[in-house]
Order: sequence, then C-alpha cells, then structure tokens
Amino acid sequence: MSDLPILGAAMTLKDVELNRDWLLEKPRDLELQDFVPAEVLCGDWQPLVERAKQLLDGHQGRLGMHGPFMGLNIASADPDVRALVARRMEQALDVAAALNITQIVIHSPYTTWMHNNLDNWPEQRQRVLEMTHQTLDAAVKRAENQGCVFVLENIEDKDPADRRRLVESFNSRAFALSIDTGHAAYATGSTGAPPVDYFANDAGNLLQHVHLQDADGYADRHWPVGHGSINWRAFFARLAGITSNPRLIIEIRDKSQIKASAAYLANLGLAQ
Repeated sequence: MSDLPILGAAMTLKDVELNRDWLLEKPRDLELQDFVPAEVLCGDWQPLVERAKQLLDGHQGRLGMHGPFMGLNIASADPDVRALVARRMEQALDVAAALNITQIVIHSPYTTWMHNNLDNWPEQRQRVLEMTHQTLDAAVKRAENQGCVFVLENIEDKDPADRRRLVESFNSRAFALSIDTGHAAYATGSTGAPPVDYFANDAGNLLQHVHLQDADGYADRHWPVGHGSINWRAFFARLAGITSNPRLIIEIRDKSQIKASAAYLANLGLAQ
C-alpha cells in the first residue's frame, strides 16, 4: 500500500449517502457537519445519530464532527456569552459520546482587528487566553476523559503563533491545532499573513486536523482542490515533516467534487 496520506472529507449525512463508496474504499476519515446548528444541538438529535450509525457501518476511518461556531466566540468578554459557548461545547460532547466521535472542530477567537490591537492594551494577549480558558476548561477536561480532542481552526488568524500559544496554554492531549487552507489563503492574500505552508510549519506536531479547500486569497471560497491558487506541493511538503498524523479533510462547498479533489491531489502524488 502507498505510504501517501489517505484523504477524508467533511460531509453531512446526506452527502455521505452520495459519497459512501469513496468513503468506505479506504480507511478515510470523516468529519460530520450535521451537528453545527444550535437548533440541532438543542433539539432531538438522536435520529441523526441512528442514521449515522447505519450509513457508517463498515467505515474504518476516524470519525470527527464540526462543533458549534455560528454566533459564538470562545474568548468573549461577556460572561453570559462564555457560559452559552460552554453549554454548546457540552452538547457537542454529548453527541460525540453517542457516536464515539474522537475529534471536534471549533473556531479560533483571533481576528484581523485583534492582531493589530493585541499589544495596544496592557495584558490583552493574556486576557484572550484567560477568557478562552474560562469558556473551555471544563469541556477540555471532559474531552480528556471521553477520549476526544478539540481542534482549533484558524479563521481570520494572521499570525499562526497566536493560536498555537493558546493551544499550548491548555497543556492537554484533548486540545490541538487545525488548519483550514482556504482561511489561511484568505489571510495571506487579504491581510498579509504568511503563506499557507507556513501555518503548517508553525503548528508542527500540535497539528491534528486540516481542512483542505482551495481559494484565491480574497474570500473563503471552499472551491474544489485545484480550482484556486494554493501551492499544494509546498503545503504537503510541510505536512511530510509532521508526525502527529493529522486528519486531512476535504471541506468544499460542492460535495459532488470531493472525489475530483482527491483525484487532483493523487495525480500530484501528494495523497490517496
């Protein structure tokens, strides 16, 4: 068997139905995206769990989920907002326990505005860490006991080191890094962030998850891989030096192009 990394994908259960043969042909990792909305987490999600168990019969890859993020800020200055975010994380962990999910993707608190202002007020950098800990400490501890890992995805992050230091501050096997290639490309093209491969270089072995999507450096495109301007050879060269075995998750808008995206990277000799 090839030593090239095996690609997975982010999908809803509806998308799994369309791509099930591809998903099951190898031990491909899957990131479920049905449990993001608050309406789902606050409602009866058990039927979705039962449907997932049926569709994933025979699945040999690792199973993850995208956690809640819409309208949420894990480093909010408002204690009531922090309490709400903490509740959503507990709900996500409930779903993870029901499906034996071992990874939950959540969003970074760092913004472009924050990058330019972190040193504009005394102790602002430390304050971001403290508020994040107040939001997530209990969830991260529960994740440790549950055998699950939260991975922190870059959104507007301009300096990948900020997010890395935040993860390091938890000193927990249940908190690691994620890279979204399209988000990094946006930051490179629109805010002057370093190139996408530099994000992987900074993450090192704290990296346990990657969203693979293509973009043009202007917006969060979620184009099929090969349709944008990302230097995939450079990015995968950085990944080759990382031994933490991150999940490589194709996350594109048009789910009918998942197989084509995987084929593009396979034809470059980068993955399978």
